[in-house]
Amino acid sequence: MDALIYTVMSGAERAMKAQQVHANNLANVETPGFRADLELATTYAVPGSGYDARHMSQLQADTVSGRQGAVRETGRELDVAVQDQGYLAVQWQKGEAYTRAGGLTVGPDGALTVNGRPVLGDAGPIVLPTYRRLSIAVDGTISVQEPGQDNLQPIDRLKLVRPEPASVTKNEAGLVVSRNGVPLAADQRVQVKSGHLEGSNVSAIEEMVATMTLNRDFEIQMKLYKSADGMAEAGNRLLRD
Repeated sequence: MDALIYTVMSGAERAMKAQQVHANNLANVETPGFRADLELATTYAVPGSGYDARHMSQLQADTVSGRQGAVRETGRELDVAVQDQGYLAVQWQKGEAYTRAGGLTVGPDGALTVNGRPVLGDAGPIVLPTYRRLSIAVDGTISVQEPGQDNLQPIDRLKLVRPEPASVTKNEAGLVVSRNGVPLAADQRVQVKSGHLEGSNVSAIEEMVATMTLNRDFEIQMKLYKSADGMAEAGNRLLRD
């Protein structure tokens, strides 16, 4: 009975936490550049004396889906869609984080930001001079035409990284960060597509199917819990008799 109750309890808890993961994914189905969280369940033995028959599940939701989201053309010169498995680098607290959101904006002081966070280049946060026209090349090089000039001049280059999927996770702000806290090195192979934006890589249909499956799993766990309770009560009656 003891082993069954532990199994049922941990299974029900895993289903509830997995529901939270999929609910968060569904809430961000329209968020540009959002990367879906993947649930990963592992098992561990409950410490204590006696026969090693009590195990519980442990849910980990720190794995990021690398599937490409839908890319749409916007025609806006400050919109970029990062290709393949690359990320844009942004400043986060005292370090840096990474995002697929490519809707860049320029502040009054010329600072380049995305969702309010400074965008990093080869030498730190990118600050643009006053310009008449701007262009972002496939390698992330930013060129501007300043007043009084006839040609575009390169100013800086977006820091683009390409981490291994297992080496990154998400922080409390939903940004991708390296697991060891060490900033990732720029990868010259990563390319961007100017005038385009990538949407979320969440599949609403897949998330809904997963949610319904988890609902059924939770119902089964509750039925098992009632069965375990009934068997325990039957055993108590035998002892009393």
